[in-house]
Amino acid sequence: MAGAGRQSATRGFFKSVLLQLILVLVSLVVTEGVLRVIDLRYLRIVVPRNEVASIFQFDPQLGWSPTPNAVSTFPCNLRTINVHNNSLGLRDIEQAYTSKPTVLFIGDSFVWGYNVESDERFTEMLREKMPAYTIVNAGVSGFGTDQEYHMLRRLWPQLKPSIVVLIYHGDSDREDNSTNVRFDGYYKPYIVDAGDDRWEWRGLPVPKSRRSYFVENWFARNFLVARVAFSAYVILRNPFVKVPDPTEHLVGMIRDFVETRGGRFLVGLQGREARIETFLSEKNISFVTLDGADDYMPKDIHWTPKGNSFVANRLSTVLTRTDAASSPNN
Repeated sequence: MAGAGRQSATRGFFKSVLLQLILVLVSLVVTEGVLRVIDLRYLRIVVPRNEVASIFQFDPQLGWSPTPNAVSTFPCNLRTINVHNNSLGLRDIEQAYTSKPTVLFIGDSFVWGYNVESDERFTEMLREKMPAYTIVNAGVSGFGTDQEYHMLRRLWPQLKPSIVVLIYHGDSDREDNSTNVRFDGYYKPYIVDAGDDRWEWRGLPVPKSRRSYFVENWFARNFLVARVAFSAYVILRNPFVKVPDPTEHLVGMIRDFVETRGGRFLVGLQGREARIETFLSEKNISFVTLDGADDYMPKDIHWTPKGNSFVANRLSTVLTRTDAASSPNN
């Protein structure tokens, strides 16, 4: 009798477990169906616009970086452009060794060339205006000054530029530099003032975004409920961080890095901003203002081909002066 009772209890237990499993499975199936009907942008693998596509890759130091030798089209918000990365991962021509001095441009989408083709950018125009120099475009769409600093350090051994030009975009750079997450969940490194004149890099190695898991994990690629689970995991493990704006310190770090290696440093200001201009003047950092360049406003903030031509003319005037490193600010 006791044995029969135990068997009955065991069968009851397994029936209860099976019922719970069925209920969970049904709930998951229903939830999956609801999510597919709703089609939340947050859970999509590929977003047509402003999305890190096949021409970019996850980078544990930078957050994201251009994929070397990638060739693709890229849907900007006004036009679809062609992108061809070189072996360094830059949207630029393949750089051959030359004895000519190198001018390296770092910056965000204004340098990278959002909404313009490669040959419509100011760097390509500068190649014609400044044939005595090797012009390198190392802009990366979405980068903050902190990521540009790391990119400069990475590229320096291969390029050893004589002049480094940072294109500063105040409307976005300050926000980029003050957080660890940008552009719908992509993580990046950030720097904080640790006190006593110490600054610390944090967020390194950079964690993967939820979309990285969406692509890499089989369950996430095929089931929206799995994407919800991965999204929750990523957010809980790597919460959003906001820090005091370190932009001026980062610009100073780039200047110090360049000048201690014998290079010259110049800042190009996409627009006028009293705060950064005061800092640059006080630190005796040469800069040139680029306000007045034609852009796509009100639909988009980026420079048009005509605006890129204006920028090329403005920069060539400054860069070709013999006293470019110590000339009065413009």
